[in-house]
Amino acid sequence: MSTENEGTSVPADPSAPSAPPAPPTPPVPPASSAPEPAAVPEAAPGHSPRSEPATAPLPVTPAAETTGASGATGAAGTAGGWPPPPPAVPAWGAPVPPAPETPRRRTGGLVAAVLAAALVAGGVGGGIGYWAAERGDEATSSTTVTAGDSPAAFKREPGTVAAVANKALPSVVTIQAKSGGLESEGEGGTGTGFVYDEEGHIVTNNHVVASAAEGGALSATFSNGKTYDAEVVGRAEGYDVAVLKLKKAPEDLTPLPLGDSDKVAVGDSTIAIGAPFGLSNTVTTGIISAKNRPVASGDGSGGKNSYMSALQTDASINPGNSGGPLLDARGAVIGINSAIQSTGGGFGQSQAGSIGLGFAIPVNQAKNVAEQLIKTGKPVYPVIGATVNMTDKGEGATIAEEGAGGTPSITPDGPAAKAGLKPGDVITAFGDRQIDSGPTLISEIWTHQPGDQVKITYERDGKPATTTVTLGERTGDN
Repeated sequence: MSTENEGTSVPADPSAPSAPPAPPTPPVPPASSAPEPAAVPEAAPGHSPRSEPATAPLPVTPAAETTGASGATGAAGTAGGWPPPPPAVPAWGAPVPPAPETPRRRTGGLVAAVLAAALVAGGVGGGIGYWAAERGDEATSSTTVTAGDSPAAFKREPGTVAAVANKALPSVVTIQAKSGGLESEGEGGTGTGFVYDEEGHIVTNNHVVASAAEGGALSATFSNGKTYDAEVVGRAEGYDVAVLKLKKAPEDLTPLPLGDSDKVAVGDSTIAIGAPFGLSNTVTTGIISAKNRPVASGDGSGGKNSYMSALQTDASINPGNSGGPLLDARGAVIGINSAIQSTGGGFGQSQAGSIGLGFAIPVNQAKNVAEQLIKTGKPVYPVIGATVNMTDKGEGATIAEEGAGGTPSITPDGPAAKAGLKPGDVITAFGDRQIDSGPTLISEIWTHQPGDQVKITYERDGKPATTTVTLGERTGDN
């Protein structure tokens, strides 16, 4: 409290008789009154931990100044005349009553307010919370428990998200790609990959490494902070799969176990690990929302699209998650996170922000592609030998009247020709999958292997018919 007016002299009232001098009194030590602590504003609901720097000082409200002692009685005075008589004092030698003790309950309120503000501020909340708990010894109501009081033998049970993530994280890497080298200002970005084998092969998305595939630089950083240079072994643009190899791989690599994506069921739990917006080692959870979801995705650079019959998940996936593993509840890889759909419309890896519509390449398909790339450096695609319309949707996949550049839409002596298909035929089913567009047909074809025999249902002149096609193959992306 302000004391600037205390002790200010007041002129005597000339009309009042002078008061007799007061008897001498022993000096009485003034009662100590601790200034009231400044009030800390309560945090606004919904305050974002990222909206302020964690080290910003806590705002305080200055205490209001008070008037001095001279204004306490007013001009009326008392019955004893002007000025009022001094207060009664104890006789010489009598004990002086102790000053009233300052209420301490507000200290506990201050500690609680600081703790709440620290938790809202984020970042250093743990440190400030511990400091507040130590200061709380002055308050009798403190019940804060420090981390040291936690059970020493606490363990996460196998199968919990924490246990699965703890086991999988050392086998997941954050990939940095640069077209002109890691130190250059060239095109590039951040993605994710995972350890495929003990030889140092890393599986990821093609669009993660495409910018650095021709003379660029790649690095892979593990969850322990160690970084290794890497090089591209092979990449499949159509599948959106790539394989890297660490140049000086450590000897203690642990590959992630691979699951069986064909046995995944809608509603199964999922765990996604990646580096969304560069935030490495991020773990999110969800479920399998759908299977066999036809997805055509692009990297936004104008290159060819990739096609997948995808696993759909509501686990939060954002830019930077691409190439990371989608795990089941046991910690086995069931997919490679590749694309999202946002409110901006369309599918792709460059969409901004997750709305719970993420898509992963089924691991069974990714495994076949990875093995091809490790063995030959080039992808192999199954084909039917026909060009289909890629824009019409809802009526099946229509075989075009002619191919690119005026070439025949049906390859002479190719799989479709041998199966009796003709330009204008509308393919409505491929195996047991319904087909509603060209991209859907390609997504389904690429879930098979060259040489597979598949039943095709189609319409010609409005009449349904069936045939069997033996899939051919195409090597490379060109």
